[in-house]
This record gives sequence, C-alpha cells and structure tokens, in this order.
Amino acid sequence: MADKCDLCLLGLIILSSLLTGTSGYDHVFISFGENVSLSCNNALSDCNSTTWIYSNSFSDSAEVDLITGGIKNKDSERHERLSLESDCSLNIKNVTEEDYGLYTCRQYVNGKQGPDADVSLHVLHVSVSSSSSSSSSSSSSQTEISPGHSVTLSCQLYTDTGFSCDYWVRYVGVELLWVNQAGVDLKTDSRYQILSSSDQYRCIILTLTTTLLNEDDNREWRCQLTHRDQLETSVRYTVKYSAQANTTTPDTDSYHSNTITKGHKTHNY
Repeated sequence: MADKCDLCLLGLIILSSLLTGTSGYDHVFISFGENVSLSCNNALSDCNSTTWIYSNSFSDSAEVDLITGGIKNKDSERHERLSLESDCSLNIKNVTEEDYGLYTCRQYVNGKQGPDADVSLHVLHVSVSSSSSSSSSSSSSQTEISPGHSVTLSCQLYTDTGFSCDYWVRYVGVELLWVNQAGVDLKTDSRYQILSSSDQYRCIILTLTTTLLNEDDNREWRCQLTHRDQLETSVRYTVKYSAQANTTTPDTDSYHSNTITKGHKTHNY
C-alpha cells in the first residue's frame, strides 16, 4: 500500500514538473566552516527511495553518489561530514570551499525515477596574506601580522550554476561588501584599497588591502554577502597583535579569524 501511495505521489510530482516546466532549483549561500542543511523538495513518505548526488562542472570527477537509497556512501571523500535528516534533507558539517556545486535529490520508486530537486550551494570564503609572507592562507599560523605590514584579505564567492557573474550581480542582486565593526562600507574610507574581480571558480572576489596601524589591534573587518540588500552570510576577521608584534618572528596567535552566519536562506530563481 505504501508503494502505491509513493507511486501516486511520484506521478503528481512528475505532472507538476511537466506543467510548470521546472523541477525546482534552489540556491543556498553559506560561509566556510558553517553547517548547512539542503532540503529535498521532492521527498516521498520515507528516505528509502532518496538518492543525493553531487556534481561540479569544474571538477575532474563525474557525478558522485553521496546518499543511495537513504544510505550514506562511505566511499565519498566527505562522507564523515554528511548525514540525512528524517525529512531526507542533506546535512553538511564544517563546509569548505570544495563543497560548492550542485546537489541533486532524486527519488526512485519500484525502479522508476521521478524528477530531480536541485540545490546549488554557494560558499563564501576569506583568505589572508601579508607583505611579510609570500603565502596566502586563512590560517593565522601561516601569516605574520604586525603594525607597518600591508595585509590583504580576499573574500571569495565560490559558485557553479551555469549563470554568468554578471547575472548574479545585476539580475539576482548578489553583492559582496567589506564593512567595519559598525557595518559601514569600507569603500568610503580612503585608507582601504578594495578591488573586485572574478575567475573560473570564484564568481566574485573582493579584496581589501591596507597597511596595519598600532591602533588596529582588536579591529574587526567583515565580508558580507547580501542578496537584494538583505544579509545572507558573512565572514569576520579580527586583528590581534601579540606582545612581540613588532619583531620579525612569526606569531601564531597574531591573527584570529571567526566565521559567522545569519542562518542560511534558500532561494529559487
């Protein structure tokens, strides 16, 4: 009886898809290091018929089955960070920039495949580099931060949707901003050089470059991702000098970074 109900529901989903011309395409924005839950909008009565598939057009590998028949695929590189909710939503812990891409929730009932429910995950990440270091990293242990040195913070939006960056900025209304502790756009302060660019993997790259001052100790800078002027997620960096900040010895505690998020939202375009 349950199989018959699932088949009826599957038929309704297919009919709805044919009538609307879409199986649903959701977009989720999240920051590096956060946890995220991706909804399965075509879930049936249980998750035994649910398969989650990951794909990325920039990856060397083909599609990867993360969940098959409600069971986690342990061969997946990220399987330890994945879990399935009772409503068949896919949970990802400690998101990295490598997690961006397309996640497809697919239903199978008695061998018949229903329409896909796609969720595109976009990841916001910030890296830091200093004039005293040739490397670039988001880890404080690899970058010396002290007064008089130039520091560059690179805020990057990783996205893989098939849409151009111009589409995201002009038509969807996605924007990156560097702001201070009071939320004031740092473009208004001539002390900061802020440049925008993009590349194959990162749709928007917004860099902030400045020379550190003594009074910058404990100063906070934040990269915000907004969608139509509404905050989606953000990454915060706080400068922290050690007692020996003016020496040339790298200080593993000289730069402390935290990631904060305003509860990710799901959008359909």
